[in-house]
Amino acid sequence: MSITAERRTALIGEYATGTADTGSPEVQVALLSERIANLTEHLKTHAKDFHSRRGLLMLVGRRRRLLDYLKAKDVKRYEALIGRLNLRR
Repeated sequence: MSITAERRTALIGEYATGTADTGSPEVQVALLSERIANLTEHLKTHAKDFHSRRGLLMLVGRRRRLLDYLKAKDVKRYEALIGRLNLRR
């Protein structure tokens, strides 16, 4: 259910804006999207796991806030990120 260290470094390398970048909104949203996808798969098999469902909703809200922040700061970066992650908005 959690992200492996190899997958985490791969995501950071793919979405980083610089060489030592681990905290930009792009990286944070990519990591959250990976965790959201994992939790969504978990909830498909464990439909009554309401504690994990609450965690999923909290992660979705955090990703939404980060995307709103990025949209307010730089619309081009926002549009590029949602295009790369295949998010609806």
